[in-house]
Amino acid sequence: MNKAKTIWLNGELIPWEQATVHILTHALHYGTAVFESIRCYETSAGPALFRTREHMQRLLNSAKIYQMKIPYSLDELYAAVKQVVNVNEFKECYVRPIAFYGANEMGVNPRNNPVYVSCIAWEWGAYLGDKGIEKGIRCKISSWQRLDSRMLPVLAKASANYANSVLAKLEAVDAGFDEAIMLNSNGWLCEGSGENLFIVKDGTLLTPPPSAGALVGITMNSVIGIARDMGIPFATRELTREELFLADEAFMTGTAAEITPIREVDGRPIGNNGRGEITTRIQSKFFDIVRGRDKQYYHWLDFL
Repeated sequence: MNKAKTIWLNGELIPWEQATVHILTHALHYGTAVFESIRCYETSAGPALFRTREHMQRLLNSAKIYQMKIPYSLDELYAAVKQVVNVNEFKECYVRPIAFYGANEMGVNPRNNPVYVSCIAWEWGAYLGDKGIEKGIRCKISSWQRLDSRMLPVLAKASANYANSVLAKLEAVDAGFDEAIMLNSNGWLCEGSGENLFIVKDGTLLTPPPSAGALVGITMNSVIGIARDMGIPFATRELTREELFLADEAFMTGTAAEITPIREVDGRPIGNNGRGEITTRIQSKFFDIVRGRDKQYYHWLDFL
């Protein structure tokens, strides 16, 4: 990890090395944290964050679901993200805003603990590799089911939820794959360990509905908008693993993963065993947008 000089913590900038928490921090023991992920891209007009306000609104929404009172407004959080990128003079980076219960009292009830809020930025390349972006990745259907809202609130981007993802990711990597694909408790396709899932069949773009249990992604929402603007037919519906095996194309989306094609699932090649035509079109448009080469989508960019 290429660390930054400073991080933003509770309204102050502090040196990276001082960004520590007490061993009795509630979130460390009980997973009581909500977080976001934002990318900043270099453009000809300077660095630009992608859809910052939407990400910070989702952070506030996640906190609301967990009854966590964040002591900052949307505008203050937005300003904090821009500040931490600016002060570290990054041209491109990944930003992790996080809110969590700190240390004061142990026990499952978190309410007697302070809420800390931080924004951390660092340089981070392609999450699933540059080769994966171009050639596609190999995925495994996980034996671990994705959580559903009877267990934990799947619409919250909460640290606790990602224990489920960790198990799926480890299983996939240990079996020699790049990423896991998770089914929900009804056996429908849901998402990756940290990404949303799309398939293409007969020219139509398909993704599981929110009711399947996937986190509603900002990049996912962007892809849907791009596809509609490009005239690509789109629908959300429940999808089986067999439909994934027989898809013409498939890809994953996320702030970290960006748009990563899937070339193989459980030893079965998807489509042409590489990046498909529609995936290529959407991916190319996405990177044009985030790098400021398409003014139609400037409203998604926050220039620094």
